[in-house]
Amino acid sequence: MTDTLSRPPFRPAVPPRREGPLPIIPFLWHSWRDPLGTWSRRHFEEPQLYGEGPLGAVIVVSHPAGVRHVLTENAANYHKGDLQRRILGPLLADGLLLTEGEVWRRARRIVAPLFTPSRMGDLTQRMTEVCRARVAGWDLGYGARVLDIDSQMSTLTFEILSATLFSDEIGGEAAGFEKALNRYLSIGGRIDPLDVIDAPGWIPRLGRLASYGSASFFEKTVAELVRARREAIEAGRAPPPDLLSALLQARDEADGAGLSDREVAANILTFILAGHETTARTLGWCLHLLSRVPEVAARLQVEADGFDPAAPDWAERMPWTRAVIEESMRLFPPAPTLARTAVGPDTIGGPGVDPQEIKAGTMMIISPWVLHRHALLWDDPEAFRPERFLPENRKSIDRYAWIPFSAGPRVCIGATFALQEAMIALAEIMRAADVEPVGMDEPRPVHQVTLRSQRPMRLRLRARRS
Repeated sequence: MTDTLSRPPFRPAVPPRREGPLPIIPFLWHSWRDPLGTWSRRHFEEPQLYGEGPLGAVIVVSHPAGVRHVLTENAANYHKGDLQRRILGPLLADGLLLTEGEVWRRARRIVAPLFTPSRMGDLTQRMTEVCRARVAGWDLGYGARVLDIDSQMSTLTFEILSATLFSDEIGGEAAGFEKALNRYLSIGGRIDPLDVIDAPGWIPRLGRLASYGSASFFEKTVAELVRARREAIEAGRAPPPDLLSALLQARDEADGAGLSDREVAANILTFILAGHETTARTLGWCLHLLSRVPEVAARLQVEADGFDPAAPDWAERMPWTRAVIEESMRLFPPAPTLARTAVGPDTIGGPGVDPQEIKAGTMMIISPWVLHRHALLWDDPEAFRPERFLPENRKSIDRYAWIPFSAGPRVCIGATFALQEAMIALAEIMRAADVEPVGMDEPRPVHQVTLRSQRPMRLRLRARRS
């Protein structure tokens, strides 16, 4: 591997790994509290593990051939699991994240042209302006500041989303959205034991009841935004050239039909969760890692000093910035677990992996948290080594060993947007600031729909010394 660092690699703290499987009651408890606590040492050492128990048949697939088979080669046989729909369905039921079959294919055909690389490239300047304004607002010239990085990155990514996709029409709701999102993810988005055992829907889920106000805030705010924009378009007023207008005006190339207001609202909520929350968490983990490894931070500052959003090849000029983001997403994947349910029987195996017959209804678990740290796939998997993702080294990484945006037909439609947003934000922060730890206590990751820090992540930012 070329262009390696001179100092020993940094290894961030992770939850302890179990020596064996959990009994059903402790498993349900950990699934609700933090699913990361359910993983055992074997999951990080064996390519796939199959078992049958009180919750049915489950297979955890952690080798590239198996991941490729489930997500790409035989993707039609694997649908989003009922568990995910039960948890997120009340908010995102009609969005791209959860729909299946022809409903999903139709929506994907309509939405995909809105996220082409060329269209995303047009947003570079606006993203940069928003980032520079946020960094300038920290007033680092007046002295170092200790910031709640989780909150700051949530606000920043929300402002980018608002400016580039919704023409700032929801910009004033940033504080309300952040508060509601945090409450929803920490309470309503948890895996309720009643959902795991497939209890009847009429039995109340306490977390969902407790977060009802947050979900209602999202739905009412977005529904009003859609209604007002629809009225403007139908009245003949020229709408802003943003994603909301594009969603309302887009038509299916097959039948000419558009998305309903409910589908538009559900996809906006999906973009907020997937395009705002996940990028915010990625940036937070990036800054934490950089605060612990000044040598890497210095390389990013050199690239940031040369960042020019007007240059067509600006991204190619920042290989270390991209590598840090991709290595951060390896260690702290924003979506730690992907779940599918087998529609029909199949066989899962691969080179050096004994084939496993599975039956319809089997739950397929592909966990980026496990896959990205697997001993069979990565050299020194627990270490922060961004040089793995430099252009000259990246070709040695199997496409299906690193899947922060999933893969196959259901790969994240906003992956280009998210990576571009993260690179620009990180460049603007590193151009202005040195990032330092406040203490040596390591933040502990927890799985709350996305991968968050258990406690607010606080870092000291000061104006660049050089």
